[in-house]
Amino acid sequence: MAVVKENWGSYNGYAVHLFTLKNNDLTVRLTSFGAALVGIDAPDKNGELADVVLGYDNLDGYINGGSFQGAVVGRYANRIGGAAFKLDEQEYQLAKNDGDNCLHGGSYGFNRRVWEYKLNDKENSVTFTYRSPDGEEGFPSALNVSVKYTLTDKNKLKIKYEASADGDTIFNPTNHAYFNLGGKGTVLDTVLQIKALNYTPFDEFNIPTGEIESVPETPFNFLKPKKIGAYIKEGKIAGYDHNFLLGEFGEMKKAAVAHEPESGRIMAVYTDMPAIQFYTANGLSEKGKGGVHFGKQDAFCLETQFTPNTPNLPNFPSCKLKKGKKFKSVTIYAFGVK
Repeated sequence: MAVVKENWGSYNGYAVHLFTLKNNDLTVRLTSFGAALVGIDAPDKNGELADVVLGYDNLDGYINGGSFQGAVVGRYANRIGGAAFKLDEQEYQLAKNDGDNCLHGGSYGFNRRVWEYKLNDKENSVTFTYRSPDGEEGFPSALNVSVKYTLTDKNKLKIKYEASADGDTIFNPTNHAYFNLGGKGTVLDTVLQIKALNYTPFDEFNIPTGEIESVPETPFNFLKPKKIGAYIKEGKIAGYDHNFLLGEFGEMKKAAVAHEPESGRIMAVYTDMPAIQFYTANGLSEKGKGGVHFGKQDAFCLETQFTPNTPNLPNFPSCKLKKGKKFKSVTIYAFGVK
């Protein structure tokens, strides 16, 4: 099927477009603003469609929203403690947009840029590209980034990240989609499995301490499928915004599976990244699609990435991207029903 392109307004003088990918079951919408995932219409066990990605009805929502809905975030997804890090003995100060920390690339990160694009009807894909200049939000060296979304005929949304830099830098991309497989309500009864034996505890500012804790006997044990709200309803934890360790960078693995029992929808996450952030939208409170108010735990995020604060934690997989080297990574969200 041909990729459909529509005008979707403008931002800072740049034209913004909306793109639609379709196969026999799914409809995926993307925008060049933030290279964002705008929506996924997926069938339930009875064939009824619902949009399983939170977001906004128009471009203004994405421009004015404060929760990174569906966007590609970077240069560094998640938090860097003290908004500073050292690379090759040089210290870099980053934009502070989360207290004293840098979150998702800073105040004006990838999510607030208009990306260039290339369509491929044969592959059913859209590739977004952006050149981040040296010093943007404090990050060193100019960086060329591409993010390719491909919708396969097997109901997989494949996101391929590539990057190269003019000098040494750090790089940690992810997609910040908020999922609700029921299409409405909270996600507390969604059943989740995260294939991780360990997670990273953090301090009062959500910065990992560098320690690694095993998940058994904790509220972070999703090795066997359980409801997202199981420990929340018991009062053992208020919500999740935690990083789970998956294994080696570059090794493709099945990271997580979510199942919404009422609709029957399933979403599996595959990635070659070493960690995944599980977030239950604890701070979400804004008006979204159809004028519906999205609130706390009305969605979940499964963001594949390096561990937060990795540049300051040498015992974790390195996110350093050297001059002349190419970064490559793939994450797949696979949809089905049962």
